[in-house]
Amino acid sequence: MSPSATAKDPAPQEPGSTPEHGALDRYFRISERGSSLAREIRGGFATFFAMAYIIVLNPIILGSAKDMYGHQLDNGQLVTATCLTAAFTTLLMGVVGNVPIALAAGLGVNSVVALQLAPRMSWPDAMGMVVLAGLVVMLLVATGLRERVMNAVPFGLRKAISIGIGLFIMLIGLVDSGFVTRIPDVAQTTVPLQLGTGGHLTGWPVLVFVLGALLTLALIVRKVPGAILISIVAMTVLAVIVNAVADVPSWGLTTPEWPGNPVASPDFGLIGQVSLFGGFSKVGVLTGVLFVFTVLLSCFFDAMGTIMGVSDEAKLTDAQGQMPGINKVLFVDGIAVAAGGASSSSATTAFVESTAGVGEGARTGFANLVTGGLFAVALFLTPVATMVPSQAATPALIAVGFLILANSVRDIDWADYTIAVPAFVTMVMMPFTYSITNGIGMGFITFAVLRLAAGRGREVPTPMYVVAAVFAFYYLMPALGLT
Repeated sequence: MSPSATAKDPAPQEPGSTPEHGALDRYFRISERGSSLAREIRGGFATFFAMAYIIVLNPIILGSAKDMYGHQLDNGQLVTATCLTAAFTTLLMGVVGNVPIALAAGLGVNSVVALQLAPRMSWPDAMGMVVLAGLVVMLLVATGLRERVMNAVPFGLRKAISIGIGLFIMLIGLVDSGFVTRIPDVAQTTVPLQLGTGGHLTGWPVLVFVLGALLTLALIVRKVPGAILISIVAMTVLAVIVNAVADVPSWGLTTPEWPGNPVASPDFGLIGQVSLFGGFSKVGVLTGVLFVFTVLLSCFFDAMGTIMGVSDEAKLTDAQGQMPGINKVLFVDGIAVAAGGASSSSATTAFVESTAGVGEGARTGFANLVTGGLFAVALFLTPVATMVPSQAATPALIAVGFLILANSVRDIDWADYTIAVPAFVTMVMMPFTYSITNGIGMGFITFAVLRLAAGRGREVPTPMYVVAAVFAFYYLMPALGLT
């Protein structure tokens, strides 16, 4: 049986394109969703380039931390683990879930693992906690509880989650490109961000980003097929040329230059280095449970928000904003969390950068075959995969952020403050706290409180009260001395 998800507004066929009626088309329902193999392939490439930074960033975050014994994870082994897990889980999501949602090591969760778990136990113990969180996620899916929570979210809040993600990925793009930078604490100012460096846009990397953003938007306005991918490739070529002829101090994580040796042998030494329950003997049962709960909460709602946002943008939801066949998607996400722990690459989760592929026209899991395949190739060609600078890839996030905002903001009932205010809180808290989970949590709490205050408490589904209470407890944990 083919994976199920129904398009409520299939994209129009490109000029000159024809529906494919082969086995791949029937299994992935490519023509049914108004897509084409060309669009799916372009979307898969765009998503990979938009999230390829994780190949470099995840090893930096995990590799810079030490466990309680002073041990550090090997950088080369972390690169292998990151690529392998991203390839496996992205392919699995494509084949089973049939949605264009790619997965990789989750930012935020890896910091929790590196900074909260590892210093209190060994690395295998910390990764065991991640595996346990993944098993709990799968249990919640199997019992139907996770789907009930997602289906209980009001339509207006679903749209707000999509918009919040759009604003969030725009901020990610602006920060990663260097267009916006953090003001150091030593400046003793209450203003956290600034334009460029010292309030000015300087340097070739920022220019590449600006040109890429303008090119992407211009191509989208002209309705050019492959706009995002064309921009990424063009700006990468420009960046390589600029780096070769100009004195550029730094491009950030990746330098746009052709590597002397493009082939790198993978090192699978971290795969399977897990102790499921060893951490409990180090920190105690209560603290261990709270650690698992912390990882679980972040994985659960980060993925929930991303899945909602990406599926809505891809037109895979029905009139109520729900996605048919979502249980398959949620179960694969649970497998991904556990797989990330089992490979020592930290929890793997749905990536919001998948919207870059959706913006390119991806509507099915076939795009994931392309993205997952590229991660598999990156196992051996990591130097090539990481030569695309963030300044060339992040313009896609700016464009997609705008498209999400434009498509969703009109669907919120702004006249009903009990939904409008929680929607507003959800939208702004995602970028302002740099967390999808925080945006969802604060929005849910606000929704429950305002409906009660308005005497409309019976209109709030029970799962929403439960989740709001869980988030309230989570935010109060430091005050209760439970962290």
